[in-house]
Amino acid sequence: MDMKLELVPLPVADVDRAKAFYETVGFHVDVDVRPREGMRVVQLTPSGSACSVLLGAGLGEITDVPPGSVRGLHLVVDDIDLAREELQGRGVDVGPVEDLGGGVRLARLTDPDGNSLLLQQMDWRTGSAF
Repeated sequence: MDMKLELVPLPVADVDRAKAFYETVGFHVDVDVRPREGMRVVQLTPSGSACSVLLGAGLGEITDVPPGSVRGLHLVVDDIDLAREELQGRGVDVGPVEDLGGGVRLARLTDPDGNSLLLQQMDWRTGSAF
């Protein structure tokens, strides 16, 4: 049986503020709809990814967790130094690159609500293997 992870809900306090942040990071807005009064669904996807994030309001138990409670979403890049520099140039606060050994390097960032993301470079997944 195949299963595909395609959507990760992110709890946020202010959908517009979070949407602007993720657009600055480089996510593309796929959906921004208000299907009924009090409900909003915003889906964004990082360039090159098959998995998206969901921001929303009035979604009940889908996002019924405290804003900022998601930790460690990995954004895999082929060149972490270049990605970090590009994001910093867009005004995104990205922490220093950490070398974890074994060809794994990370840099941390958080969205305005405190959900944490990691840029991750894995040397064995660069070039044509990426």
